Amino acid sequence: MQLIRGVKGTGCRTAGCALTIGTYDGIHLGHQALIARIREHAAGFGSSSVLLTFEPTPREYLAPLDPPARLTSLRERWRILAALRLDHLWVLRFDEALRNLSAEDFAQLLAREVAPRVVVVGHDFRFARRGEATAPVLAAAGRRFGFEVEVLPAVTLDGERVSSSGVRAALAGSDFERARRWLGRPWSMRGRVQPGRSLGAQLGFPTANVPLERRRSAVAGIFAVRVRGADEGERGGVASLGTRPTIGGTEALLEAHVFDFDGDLYGREIEVEFVARLRDEERFPSLEALTRQMERDAAEARRILSC
Repeated sequence: MQLIRGVKGTGCRTAGCALTIGTYDGIHLGHQALIARIREHAAGFGSSSVLLTFEPTPREYLAPLDPPARLTSLRERWRILAALRLDHLWVLRFDEALRNLSAEDFAQLLAREVAPRVVVVGHDFRFARRGEATAPVLAAAGRRFGFEVEVLPAVTLDGERVSSSGVRAALAGSDFERARRWLGRPWSMRGRVQPGRSLGAQLGFPTANVPLERRRSAVAGIFAVRVRGADEGERGGVASLGTRPTIGGTEALLEAHVFDFDGDLYGREIEVEFVARLRDEERFPSLEALTRQMERDAAEARRILSC
C-alpha cells in the first residue's frame, strides 16, 4: 500500500481509480464493505483502490478541547488497511481551507488530484462547507468532472447499524465482545514502547509504557489483555490505561505488564488487545496498597486469560 500525503498532483498514479472518502476510525464492518467495493471496482477497471482520509479528524479539529475518543491512530489504520489490500491511502490535513471548500470545489479537488472513475460512499456521507457535499450533490458534481458516485447502504449487525460511535459505546460499556463483532476483529491499541520511571519494576510489575500522545482513548481503567510483539507469539498480561493518580500522573498512558516475560521491550512496537475490564483506575493511599491491588489484578487477569 502506498501513502500519499497532501495535495501533490497524484493523478498520474491513480487515474481511473475507485475512491472512497471518510474518517474510517476503527475500520469496522461498514467501512470494510466500502473498501471491498472499491477493490471490486478497481479490479474490474484494471486500476487502483484509493481511500481518502483526514488528520486530524474533522471532529478533532472542530472540538480541540473536547475531542472524540479515537478507535485507531493513523498508524493503526495503515496496518489494517494494508491487510485489506488497499492500494493507496491518501491523507489530507484537515484545516480551515479544507473545511471551507464548497461541494463543487471538493469535487474538483478529487478530479484534479486522483482522477477517480467512481467514488463509493456510505449512505450518510457528508463533507465540505456546512456538510453540503452529500452523496446526491457529489454525484451531480461528479457528472461534470468525469466520475460516478455509488452509495452503499448501511451494514447492520445485532439489529443495529454498524458505526464507529456504536463501537465506542460498546468499549465504554466494557462490552469487548460486541466491539469485536462490529469491528470484525478484537479491539486493540498499538504503539512503540518508551522508557518510563521504572516504578512498576520496583514494585515487581515491570510495564511496557506506550504514550497516547494526542489521542483520546475510548477506554480507561485496568484490563486483562493479550500482548503481541514482546516475542514471536502472544502473551497474556494486565494493563492500566489512565493517568496513574497514586503517583500524581496527569497525562494518559497505556502500561502493560506482560506475564512471564523478562526481556527488554524499549523501542519495540507492541499491540495490546483488550479482553476484559477489571476495575476503574483509583488513587491508593500508599505504594504498598497499590502493589497489593496489582497482585489481585494480575491474579484475576490470569484467571480470565487462563494463563
